[in-house]
Amino acid sequence: MLRFIFRRLLLLIPVLIGVSIVAFLILHLAPGDPAQMMGGIEASEADLIMLRQKFGLDRPLPVQYFMFLKGMFTGELLSLRYESPVMEVIWPRLKNTLALASVSIVIAVLIGVTAGVLSAVKRKTWMDYTATVFALLGISMPVFWWGLLLMLLFSVKLMWLPSGGMGTPLHYILPSIVLGTASAGIIARMTRSSMLDVLRQDYITTATAKGLSRRLVVGRHALRNAMIPTVTVVGLQFGQLLAGAVLTETVFSWPGVGRLLVTSILARDYPVVQTSLVLIAAFFVLVNLAVDVLYAVLDPRVRYHG
Repeated sequence: MLRFIFRRLLLLIPVLIGVSIVAFLILHLAPGDPAQMMGGIEASEADLIMLRQKFGLDRPLPVQYFMFLKGMFTGELLSLRYESPVMEVIWPRLKNTLALASVSIVIAVLIGVTAGVLSAVKRKTWMDYTATVFALLGISMPVFWWGLLLMLLFSVKLMWLPSGGMGTPLHYILPSIVLGTASAGIIARMTRSSMLDVLRQDYITTATAKGLSRRLVVGRHALRNAMIPTVTVVGLQFGQLLAGAVLTETVFSWPGVGRLLVTSILARDYPVVQTSLVLIAAFFVLVNLAVDVLYAVLDPRVRYHG
C-alpha cells in the first residue's frame, strides 16, 4: 500500500507540470494585454513598457514559463493585479472554497447515500419513486437558479438566513445546500444502482436464509460492498466542487477561489490564474488518491501491488 501511494505521488509531478503548461499557454494565447489592464486607458507607451519589464512580460514565453515555475516554488511569484505574493492572494480564498466544498460534500453524502439505499431496498415503492424524482431534480436544476430561489425564500421572504458573504455558520447553509443538492442526486443514483446489484448476489441470499435481520443484511453486508462505486463518485464530486463552485460563489458573494479565478482572468492576472489551476489540480489528484486507498479499507480483497 505504501509503495502504491508513493508511486501515485510521483505521478503527481508530471500531471501538475502538464496542467501548468496548458494553463500557461491558454492564458497567453488569449487576447488582452496585462500591462494595459494594469496601466489603464491613460497609460503611455513608456508606462506599458516599464510594466512589461517589471513583471517579465516582455520576455519569450519559455522564459516566462520557467520564471513562473521558479516563482511558484520559491514564493517570489507576484500577482500582477495586487502586486503581492500569489500564495498570499490565493490561500485565504482557497481555504474558504475548501471549507464550503467540505460542508457541501458531507450534505451530499448524507442525503445521497440515504436516498439511494432506501430507493434500492424499497424498490418500486413510493420511496423509490420519490428518491428518483429528487435525484433527477438535483442533477437537472442549474445551481444559480436554485441558489436564487433559496435566497428569495429564506433571505428575502422569511429573513432567516443571510443572503451572501461569509462570517458565521449561518452563511454556510444556503451555498452548501445548493452545491450539495446537485452532488446528492448523482450519489443517490449511483448508490441505488450499486445496491441493486449487490442485493442480487448469492451471499446476500445466504445471509438472509441464515435468519439475519434485514437491517443487518443491508447495513453490514450489502452497503459496504455497494459503497465502492459510490466512493469513486464522491471523490469526483468533491474535486468538481473545488473547481466548479464559481457560479455558487458568485451568487452568494462567497470569497472563494472560484470568484478569484473569474476576476483574475478578466484582469489578465496570469500568475494568480496559473497557480490557482495548479493547486486545484493537485487537490483533485490527492482526492483521487484518497479514494483509491479507501477501496482497500472498504473491501479487504482489494490490494495494490507493484
